[in-house]
Parts: sequence; C-alpha cells; structure tokens
Amino acid sequence: MNNLAFVDIETTGSNFERDRITEVAIITLQDGKSTRFETLLDPQVFIPSGITALTGISSQLVKGQPTFEEIASELFKELDDKIFIAHNARFDYGFLKAAFKRVGIDFKPRVICTVKLSRLLFPEQKRHNLDTIIQTHGLHCEARHRAMGDADILLQFWNLCHRQFGENQMSESIAKLLKQTSLPPNIDESLVKSIPDTPGVYIFYADNNEYLYIGKSKTLKTRVISHFQNALTQRKEAKMSLRIKHIEWIETSGELGALLLESKMIKQFLPTMNIRLRRTSELCAWRLGPNQNGYWVPTLVSKKELRPGDQENLYGPFKSKREAIEVLKSLAKTHNLCEAILGLEQISNGKSCFGYQLKTCAGACIGLEKKELHNLKLTTALRKMELAIWPYEGAIAVREGGVSHLFYKWSYLGHAKDEESIHDLLDNSLPEFDLDIYKIINAFLKKTNKDDLFIFKKKVVAMHLS
Repeated sequence: MNNLAFVDIETTGSNFERDRITEVAIITLQDGKSTRFETLLDPQVFIPSGITALTGISSQLVKGQPTFEEIASELFKELDDKIFIAHNARFDYGFLKAAFKRVGIDFKPRVICTVKLSRLLFPEQKRHNLDTIIQTHGLHCEARHRAMGDADILLQFWNLCHRQFGENQMSESIAKLLKQTSLPPNIDESLVKSIPDTPGVYIFYADNNEYLYIGKSKTLKTRVISHFQNALTQRKEAKMSLRIKHIEWIETSGELGALLLESKMIKQFLPTMNIRLRRTSELCAWRLGPNQNGYWVPTLVSKKELRPGDQENLYGPFKSKREAIEVLKSLAKTHNLCEAILGLEQISNGKSCFGYQLKTCAGACIGLEKKELHNLKLTTALRKMELAIWPYEGAIAVREGGVSHLFYKWSYLGHAKDEESIHDLLDNSLPEFDLDIYKIINAFLKKTNKDDLFIFKKKVVAMHLS
C-alpha cells in the first residue's frame, strides 16, 4: 500500500492568494505505522469573526504560534512522497501549494479527494459532504471544523471503505482516482468523456441549476478539461471548480457559430462567473468634428443617437461614458494631445492646460502647436477604434458547415439551414447592434475573402441597439 497523508487545514477564508492557513493536521500511514502531526499557525492576517465562530480559532488563540514559513520545511517532510488525501482536496491542496510557493518550495503531490471516493463507492448517496459522511456511516468526530478532528474523520472513512470493499477494490479505486485528479469532485469522468472535441459552447451549472459559467471553444472537451487543470494553480478556476455540479454543451457548425452563441447566452443567462460579454445599457461613441477654431474635437454620441454602420467619424464604441472618457484621457497622454482642446479640462483664455505643465501636452492650448498637427495626432490616435461603415449594399451570409450566418450593419440576424429560413430572417429579423457581436464580425470579415460571402441586395431597414 502507498504511503498516505490524511490532511485537513483551517484558514482565514476561501481565497488561497489572499487568505492564510491557521491550522494544519496530518495523519500519516507509512510502512504500517500511523503518526499524527498538528499545529496552529499565526496567519499574520486578520481572522474574521465568522471564521472564529465556525472553528473556534481566534487571533488570540494563534498569538505566539509559528508562521507557515517557520514550519514549512518540517511540514513538507511530513507530506513528501505520500498520497495527499483530503475532502474537497482542491481547497486544502490549493492553500498548501500556494503557501509552499510563497516560501520557495514546489509542492506537487499525488492527490485523492474523499468526495470523489465517496461518489465512486457510494453512488446511491445524494450528498457527499463531510457531515453527510459522518451521519451516513456512523463516524465519530470529536472536534468538527478543527483540523485534526476532520482529518481523523477521513481516516475513519478510509478504514470503513477498506472493510466494506476490500483491498482489491480499494486499490482499483485509488488507481482510478489518481488518474482523475483534474476533475471537480461533483463531476463524473464518464460525463467529461462524452463531451465531443468539436466547436461549440459549454455551460457549467452550480447548485439549483444556477448558471455558473458559459464558454466557447473549437475543441469542447479539451477546453473543459483545461479549466480543471488550471484549477490547481489559479484561484478563480479553483473556486469555480468547487461549485460545478453539472456540465452541458451545445455543438455549433464552427468557431464563428460558437463565438456568436456564447455572446448571446451570456447576455441572456448572466452566469455569475462571466464578466466579459455582459449586455450594456450605456453604449456610446466619440464623433469627431471641427470647433470654431478649426480644431477637431470629440463629441460623445449616446446609445440613442448611434446608427452603427451608417455614421462616419465615429470612434468606439464604449460600454459607458466613463470608459469613453478614460480611453480619451489615455490617448491624450500617450500622443501629447491637449486635454483642454479635447474638452476634458476647463481652462481660462490664454492659460495653458495642466498637461502642458506636466509635458504631456505639446502646447496647442496656448498656440505652440499648429492645429493641423494636433488634428493629425488626434485622428491617428483614434484610427484603430474607428467604427467602420457597413461595406455591403445589404445583408450578407457566411456559410459555416451546414448553416448560413446572416449579418447586417454589424448586427447578427441569426442562422439558417435552408433558403426559406434565410428569407424568413431577412424579412422578419430586427437587427440588434451589440458591441461584442460587432467585434466578432469585424475581426471575422478582416480575414475573410469577399468572394466567400453571399451579399443580398435586399436591405433590412429596422434596427435597434443592445
């Protein structure tokens, strides 16, 4: 039998980059002998009252205790060359790996999660948390939510599994779990194996079918597995992995279809861990035009006034007025533009702007830079974010696999599989401008030969903004 280490830790919170370990307990089974190691640790950060109420570990209790750095070498010896066994092992392993990394130790044990072991051996159980395991199997815990008390429960559960299933089946289970360490505790290997490695969108669900995360990929299975592999080193992925209860996926005709569907679904279902691609209600853009002195100046065009694809001299779009102003300020500093002329700063006649004093303005505000040069610098700075005019007479169709994606004025009309459905979309669709869809279409058309597109002469006239 392999050498085993049953591990439990207590911490100041759930973020292994910010929070710290307050207690460690290890029960080892090595060469037929059992040893125990436990210690409180001074986390050197505040212990929240909620954590103290749960564990009984307070700042006063850990005062004078060693820091992790002081016991790191001893702790590493206790765990070295042993199979690391913990409940929801990603949590304990993630914290210890991060803590060892901060002191320059590379910690990479083989890991077994007892949640997965319970799911494998007792599939009829609906829940596999530690309290359920204690109650279901009649285990005895002297100190729940303390490191040694919980580590001892793991040892009891392990011994119970050995008695009930025998050495051979336990050895098979261990071998199987050691190959599955990248999977979340609530996800079966058979489910992941059934995911096709084709283009599409995948959906991670949390408890009660809550939408947790929606993503897209050209190779669904490979991308899903990469999330779980990254969970061993990245806090966000680890947090998400612990919450995943179910996975679904939708195959698409290709990469473009996956991009478009992902954008639509994120805006529709608002998954808790998706930040990008959210719907925005403050869409806006800059429009350039000359002022009374001949300087080109930007004016903010609100969502209500935007007609993307029709208007010239538009730059953006931006998700909010705040973002638009921040981008313009950044461009002003980078290209030595005058923030007063751009309308970002108020000055008195004959006075220089604040940027001139900081040498981030070339002096256009006091006549030291010609307006022609300032205008050229401004248009050059904005060129990369110019909103292009729709380059086609009407809608276009892009063929991908067995479907046609229809677009009009940077908006997505939908997809169709036959000619009748195409004309139905052209006749009845209400194009909806969306910033993320605009970026997808624009990037796609830049690398697509015009000859590969079907251009409809018939125009779509109705338009609204997302």
